[in-house]
Amino acid sequence: MSYNHHSISIHFANAMLKGARINGLNEQQLLLESGLNTELLSNHEVRITPMQLSRLVQSILRHGDDDYLGLGSHPCRYGVFGLMARQVVHCTDLRQVFKQAVFFYNLLVPASHLSITEEGDSAIFTINLTDPAKDPDHALIDLLMTLWHRFPSWLIGQRIPLKQVRFAHSKPEHFEEYRLMFPCPAVFDQANNSIIFDRAIMDAPVVQTLQNLSSYLTRAPLDWFKRQSYYPVYTRKVMDYLENAESMVDTSMEDIASQLHTTTRTLRRKLDEEGTSFQDIKDGVRRDEAIHLLSQPNLPISKIARLLGFAEAAAFTRAFKHWTGISPSTYRKSKG
Repeated sequence: MSYNHHSISIHFANAMLKGARINGLNEQQLLLESGLNTELLSNHEVRITPMQLSRLVQSILRHGDDDYLGLGSHPCRYGVFGLMARQVVHCTDLRQVFKQAVFFYNLLVPASHLSITEEGDSAIFTINLTDPAKDPDHALIDLLMTLWHRFPSWLIGQRIPLKQVRFAHSKPEHFEEYRLMFPCPAVFDQANNSIIFDRAIMDAPVVQTLQNLSSYLTRAPLDWFKRQSYYPVYTRKVMDYLENAESMVDTSMEDIASQLHTTTRTLRRKLDEEGTSFQDIKDGVRRDEAIHLLSQPNLPISKIARLLGFAEAAAFTRAFKHWTGISPSTYRKSKG
């Protein structure tokens, strides 16, 4: 069995729903359409699937008629992103994509200001909100920064390697989630919100077509929430090994140390230096897979327990409650 799913903090759902409430949207309808529930929202330890968050964003965009989730100084009419995308898909290379997108948004969207600059061997894309106070939990800027990495990457058919991502706001409580969002170090309290990448990739040709774009826009923003995963070296190596293991429960630190041509003692020390442990990583992988499996309503909890290597459902229930604060049955029931 391969374990290649991940989960997302409930923080993002709560933060996005703030704008929806302010704009008078029907919260219960939004939750129903996204497969969420107020019981899940009230537990800050809960994690949800990328599909659930994607459906929530789609509902807020559609019902609020605002690509900026009601969190900008001015609304950005629903569909503006799609209109821009249909223009830049005809660009020849990434440089032209960014230049046209910056011009388009600065002309039509007063809630933000975009820029693209090239300095030395780096390219710097910057997006600042006109009124950051309207986005107190940084849900909008998090979404936009993710979008402006994922969409250009899709256009050129390869992930743009990031050197660094910079945020104007201070280090937030959900800082650890940035490891899932951006495959690079994140720094805070900066002058601007920027993504920095190698200038050479600006010459990469656009390989997608208008026909491909239609299906991409239908899926959006799901593709934006797929894990990019920036982790320190040994944490990433252990996680990769566990996610690809046929039987994660039977995989030991000794097995991985052997594959990495090092000793168990050295591997333990490296993980400790990176602020984690083998058991923490293993629990995280199992937790995310459990959340994914629980989102499939026809899969019995007893079978999920067996798939994750638990001898009995009760042991799985105890572990899941330790990971998330609620039981598997409560989690599944709360999804409504």
